Amino acid sequence: MEKPLAAYLATKLGLESDVCITGLLRIPGGASRETWMFEAAWQQGGDAHSQEFVLRMDPPASLVESDRAVEYAFYEAFEGSDVPVPRMRWLENDPAHLGAPFFIMDKIPGCDSSPRRIQEPAYNESRAMLGRQMYETLGRIHRRDWRATGVTAVAEAPAPDACWQRELTYWEGMIDRNELSPQPVARAAIRWLRANPPPPAQCVTVVHGDYRVGNFLYTPAGIAGVVDWEMAHLGDPLEDLAWGFMEYWEWGALKQFEDGGVLIDEAGGSTIELLGGHHGEAAREADGLVAERRADLWQHLREEGCGDAAEDLRCARPHAPRPRERRRISSCVLMSE
Repeated sequence: MEKPLAAYLATKLGLESDVCITGLLRIPGGASRETWMFEAAWQQGGDAHSQEFVLRMDPPASLVESDRAVEYAFYEAFEGSDVPVPRMRWLENDPAHLGAPFFIMDKIPGCDSSPRRIQEPAYNESRAMLGRQMYETLGRIHRRDWRATGVTAVAEAPAPDACWQRELTYWEGMIDRNELSPQPVARAAIRWLRANPPPPAQCVTVVHGDYRVGNFLYTPAGIAGVVDWEMAHLGDPLEDLAWGFMEYWEWGALKQFEDGGVLIDEAGGSTIELLGGHHGEAAREADGLVAERRADLWQHLREEGCGDAAEDLRCARPHAPRPRERRRISSCVLMSE
């Protein structure tokens, strides 16, 4: 891939000389797009230049349907804002260059992203600070005025009372198309959610869609970049809170901050109260509904004959079939609570 990639960059940079590509490496993981890192070096105007880039390319097949133009637009919407993101460079829809559509952005150097790395001793003193920054950054994402950005060209804003229905319908459709075996617990939860919808969103904001440890870049000094915007959309900001609080995302020592524990301890109150400054009345209202709605749901699952299997939905444990879809239904449950 180095040769066609070098030719593409030379054209985009307006060069007559060659571009040298080194360190081309595919990053493991990713459910919707291949991610590659590389360094490019070139001569221009008698000066030597080099830059590290990240390339996001459509895979031959994917577990998650997403649109690269939508992801690119959400990245661009936060450039120059108080939410750190990589600089976007080029969006390419023509597969002739590399065999599939792709986009290229600058790499933010010197950062970690692994959920496991943050458990290591190097982060003992900064772990709680990163936990606080995680949710402060989420609040800034939700406060961003998306109407003044290019997001309006690629994403439709639902009515406040339709946010939950659009997302539930989408993920139910994913289960319909991809389930390898019957999913009775998820189906029971879907029926309950349709009969017991959450209240209308009190505001429609940018929703990152996969906001959790592993999808932001960090150093001991703080969060340096929010990445993986392929699931971004406009909707209820409580979607991001519910997703981030999923027990599935607890990684050993991370539990102390990812589920809000450090925030609760430091604030002397509930996580939602602390986040209220970022998420307003909607967050406080959600906090008041939690106990009642959770009890209703588990009673419904027991009546459906799901028994202890309901716990698998609640935790969305990774051994369960099709975990991403099950985790999405779980986050909808938390929203409804």
